[in-house]
This record gives sequence, structure tokens and C-alpha cells, in this order.
Amino acid sequence: MSLFAFGLGYCAARLIARGGLGAAGGTARAAAAVAAWRQAGVEAFLFDGEAFAPELAAALRRAEVGLVSVPPDARGDPVLRVLAAPLRGASMRRIVYLSTVGVYGDAGGQWVDETSPLRPATGRAQARVDAEAAWRAFGDAAGVAVDILRLGGIYGPGRGAFDRLRDGTARRVTKPGQVFNRIHVEDVARAVEAVVAAARPGSVYNVVDGEPSPPEEALAYAAELLGLPAPPEEPFESAALSAMARSFYEENRRVRNAKLCALGWAPRYPSYREGLRAALAEEEGDE
Repeated sequence: MSLFAFGLGYCAARLIARGGLGAAGGTARAAAAVAAWRQAGVEAFLFDGEAFAPELAAALRRAEVGLVSVPPDARGDPVLRVLAAPLRGASMRRIVYLSTVGVYGDAGGQWVDETSPLRPATGRAQARVDAEAAWRAFGDAAGVAVDILRLGGIYGPGRGAFDRLRDGTARRVTKPGQVFNRIHVEDVARAVEAVVAAARPGSVYNVVDGEPSPPEEALAYAAELLGLPAPPEEPFESAALSAMARSFYEENRRVRNAKLCALGWAPRYPSYREGLRAALAEEEGDE
């Protein structure tokens, strides 16, 4: 089996490191990143969403599984916009598109699953809804199974609250009743492997932990692990937040992962507590 990752980012790097999907190739936006990946043994290509080299098209013909983590831009999905033709000529049997649970919008703190209506409340979320639809349409036309994975807030080693707590920039914004679902990057990689191995191609899955919880609790726990005081609480109503940050707090939902669990997957880190402990241990070289 061979994997081609459109966007050699945080999740793709973890999946490649696990090695479960075999030899890997992919794209990066910067020449330095391409060079680093090639030095690490990954067949990497420069792709900026505008053009591609013939060598990239040849690599696509050799890949069996595609992973798409490139986000949509103002003109739609960059991969489909530029690479639809070579993808139609490729031999991929599965494509996994990494989306977001933000497509559900605000549920007033109630539970949602894959059958829930999509109510995107921001331009970013609407772009994801549109990209999901575009990839499904492509798969139907090209005869390729496209699976959609809707991810919770991704965290893990090198990507979380620890650095912000250490440098004093972490903020503990509180809003009564507000909860988020998270997902450790290791569990994202394991989810991709489980979906590719499943005999149910072309479906939609929520990839989240098992405990939606208030963001201020997770931050306080991260501070405890570091032996630092938790930042003071800031009520949402009076907190000075960017428009993007404020939009996250204006959506409140609890996301179910039962459909993915039915494939035999279960989160290795079912809550932020296990996940943050593991992330810190990995950062400190204890894992």
C-alpha cells in the first residue's frame, strides 16, 4: 500500500510516522519543507494551490490512498481546482478528506452525530461543507471511494497549551455551559488507518474524543501538569478576543464518535487528561 498526503502537515506527519499505510509521498507549500521531507525519505513535491509539476502527476498514479488536509481557500478546494485531472487518471482506491466538526454549527450544547443537519455559522465552516460536497461529487464521478473525517480540536506534542502556559500567553476564557470535543493527533492517525481498512468505503465519521468538556478545565489541567498556576479566568462576555476566537465560543455542541467506534476504533486518549499527559511525556522524551 502507498499513501499520498495532500498537505504534509501535523496529522499527515503522524500518520506517516506510524507507517501503517506503507510508503508515503505528499505535497508541501515551501521548498524547504519539501527538501526536509525528501531527506526523511518521503517523496515530497511543491504545491501552492496554483500549479503542479509533471512529476507530481506521476506520483499520484502510483499511490493507492490519498489523504487531503489542505484547507479550502476563497476559491474552493485547491487540490480539486488544480489536480482533478491527474487524480482522475490515478489508481487511488480510497481518498480520505479531513474536515471539521465545525460544519455542524451551534447545537446549543446538545449531542450531534453524522446524521445531524449541517448548519455552518461561519464562512470557514461553509467552505468546509462545500469542500466535502465537492470531494464526494468527485469520488462519484471518478469511481473513487471518498471518506470524510470530521475532526474535533486537534492537539498533541508540540501543539497544545503547554508552550502558551510556559510563555505566559495562555488565556482561560470561561463561558457557562460551553464544551468542546478534542482529538489527540495519534487518534487522528489511527482513525485514518481504521477507515481505510474498513469495508465501508465512502462514508462520513466524526473523529473526536469521548468527553466534550469546558476549555478552561483542559487549560487548568495542563497548567497542573507543568506545575504552574492556571491563568486567571476571563468571562467570555468581557474578554477581548479576535473575531475568529470569538466564533469558536459562539458554537456549543457535544459530538458523538459511535460510528467510528463501530469500526473497532476507540480513542487511545478518551479525554484531555490522558491526552495531555501523553503529549507532555512525548515532548519531554519519556515516550
